[in-house]
Amino acid sequence: MSQTVVIEDLQVGMFVHLDLGWWAHPFALSSFLVTSPDQINTIRGLGLKQLRWSPEKSRLAQAPAAVVPDATEAFARARPGPAADTAPVDDPVDDPTPAARAVVTSLPAAPAPQDPLAAQHAARQLCEQQYSEAGRAWHQAQALVPKAPAQARAVTEGLTRSLLDKMMVDREMCVRVISDVGGDRVSGHALNVAVIALLMGRVFGFGSDDMLDLGVGALLHDVGKLELPERVRHPDLPLNPRELQAYRDHVSLGVALGQRMGLGEGALTVLAQHHEMADGSGFPAGLNLDRMAIGARIVSLVNRYDNLCNPAQLAAALTPHEALSLIFAQSRTKFDATMLNAFIRMMGVYPPGSLVQLTDDRYATVVSCNSSRPLKPRVLVCDTRVPVEEALLLNLDAQTDLGIRRSLKATQLPAAARDYLSPRQRMVYFFEPAPADAAGAVQAMAA
Repeated sequence: MSQTVVIEDLQVGMFVHLDLGWWAHPFALSSFLVTSPDQINTIRGLGLKQLRWSPEKSRLAQAPAAVVPDATEAFARARPGPAADTAPVDDPVDDPTPAARAVVTSLPAAPAPQDPLAAQHAARQLCEQQYSEAGRAWHQAQALVPKAPAQARAVTEGLTRSLLDKMMVDREMCVRVISDVGGDRVSGHALNVAVIALLMGRVFGFGSDDMLDLGVGALLHDVGKLELPERVRHPDLPLNPRELQAYRDHVSLGVALGQRMGLGEGALTVLAQHHEMADGSGFPAGLNLDRMAIGARIVSLVNRYDNLCNPAQLAAALTPHEALSLIFAQSRTKFDATMLNAFIRMMGVYPPGSLVQLTDDRYATVVSCNSSRPLKPRVLVCDTRVPVEEALLLNLDAQTDLGIRRSLKATQLPAAARDYLSPRQRMVYFFEPAPADAAGAVQAMAA
């Protein structure tokens, strides 16, 4: 059970809860163990007078006295404010807080585990927690769009900055597949497109302003669907001509909402062009490659890939490898060739989530890619002699005599391998620094 502590009594070793939106504080997570005086100084700089903490999760020799606030203070904390996860939609502000960004770095919640299995569990947990908080921030922004568009923009920009800060590391970033952490298809699609698009922007050397526009545009590319009936929000469902036109109208509706939100020109261009195609076959304007903005070219490609992997009708879902193969074999003229080549290199020939059979006949699922060796990803190998929660991941780049023989559908796996690998119905992606494991034996485990 959590208690309340005044900010002056905050101590190293306390497990604290920041009741703010993920984008409104400079930490990777909203709940974490305080491990340094610098973190205490940062928390005090947020302007809070008191905060919640959990004694049972803390590591203190002596706990501070709990605060018993008066009714006025309790009511003020309970009432949703602009920085809360459930911010009201009837009180728009242009900039809810000057700290509206989350510096998403790995917090040293505990001494770094020496055991590889413990390390991969810790990496997986941090990745999934960050993804969950990003999803909540995205939903908060969507809820604000109709009545508080300026505040919706502020939240979306804060979320984008937090994702960008996650990428501001010296090591190479990789895409990894994670467990379905209680999200939904709509938010999952938006985050998948944003995560992959931002990594593509990094590959092409985008500047900070262009990266912000790319991320905001990717997160909001389908915002126009908020004004459509549920029936016509998904093009992979059977639609008559009138419904299809209504679906296509989500682009112009999205641009109009983006203008109300005060989005930058780059982000608005992504909203306007995310369904355009390099060969001029897209909509709404039938633009060709020369007339498409670079950010829109990226989002158009990533949007198509994720829609193939995560359609509204799950029975029509392609495996990541199938989706990439289909785009390359049948649709390469619809996308910028340079973008497509970079996408394949970044995601790997067997993108995260692909089910494969190795050259030694074992079955595996791809967990994260290896951009320097697209044919040598990191995989979780099926070994029924070892509990799956104790399985270590194998880096094929370090295995000179082992590779991938073929990609498989879930229905092609033997029952025991299918149960062990637990193929996901939806592909959920996030990013993390590529592990620097010289031996290449273990990596963070997929849930």
